Amino acid sequence: MISPYSLSVPGGVQNQILALARSIRKLGTDVRVLGPCDGPPPDTGITPLGNSLPTATNGSIAPLAPDAAAQLRVIRALRDEQFDVLHVHEPLAPGPTITSIVLKQSPIVATYHRSGHSKFYDYFNRPARWVASRVEVNCAVSEEAAKTAKDALGGTYEILFNGIDLDLFETRIEKSATPTVLFIGRHEPRKGLQILLKAFRYLPDDVRLWIASDGPETEKLKEQTSNDDRIVWLGTISDAEKINRLQRCSVLCAPSLGGESFGIVLLEAMAARTPVVASAIPGYMKLARQGKDALLTKPGDPISLSDALRTVLYNDNVASTFSESGKERAEQFSMDELAIQYQKMYQKALTISPAAPLLKKGRYFNSSLSPTRADKRK
Repeated sequence: MISPYSLSVPGGVQNQILALARSIRKLGTDVRVLGPCDGPPPDTGITPLGNSLPTATNGSIAPLAPDAAAQLRVIRALRDEQFDVLHVHEPLAPGPTITSIVLKQSPIVATYHRSGHSKFYDYFNRPARWVASRVEVNCAVSEEAAKTAKDALGGTYEILFNGIDLDLFETRIEKSATPTVLFIGRHEPRKGLQILLKAFRYLPDDVRLWIASDGPETEKLKEQTSNDDRIVWLGTISDAEKINRLQRCSVLCAPSLGGESFGIVLLEAMAARTPVVASAIPGYMKLARQGKDALLTKPGDPISLSDALRTVLYNDNVASTFSESGKERAEQFSMDELAIQYQKMYQKALTISPAAPLLKKGRYFNSSLSPTRADKRK
């Protein structure tokens, strides 16, 4: 399983990769995760590919590893391990995923996470289509992600929604006695934190706001709200603290303006029995059902956002309904069930293209290895 993003930097794709790898191992499949790491690997079964480089992509800054050293490490790992199947996430992100597809040794399953317009697909459409054509099975985490990939690259896509490890949310933690709103996400325009801060001005004085993570807007937004002691800036938090905060807060707020293919943080809040208020954007609307699991508001509108937060914070019946319905909704997205579905995709890929013979290893990685010697080694 190959990640283009640093596995030691918190992120939705990285968390999905690590959790999916754990669930697939439960099924008896040996999984190794290859990806950049800025520090010690966050889990077992990881081959670090070096440090990442902050790279602008999809309106965000992603911790990618497009440097030559990382590509040499991924080539070495593919050569040494001789994997039966490669599962690449964000297959056309610069770095290890493209390298592993170009130097293809094994059948490939690809998962597309991003949605929305991509300049990369515009400027490099022909080479991108060639890279994509080398994949046996394409998957996408939502209809929006599938549409983005299909419009640019063609092909067919299996929709396999993201999943969560429900066991992590089994321990019940008492809610905070103070009405508390939680925001989790990178502090950048598309995540809508500035909209939430504007909406927060309209909420009563007894409401508290927890803001997790950081980003390019952090210092500016801190300065703008320095006189509001109701706001607590948590900085980057661990997965354990994230789950704890999700369980203790009164409501999770996700005011994103767009560019979200799947709202995994919404799903985590639901699993924690926490009501959700979020923007009515396609990536969220397919997951959180309006008026049943969440209140969805007009993107970029602080007034409607504050009204929705007030409704959930001060109407116990609404909050209770969302909590129970959200929990049931989250159970439909079990990571263990997702692992079973991906096992089927791996088998499908092997059916389409059986595992590559050792001769390919000689052809790609050791030009001095003649076919005759390769046949002997095989």
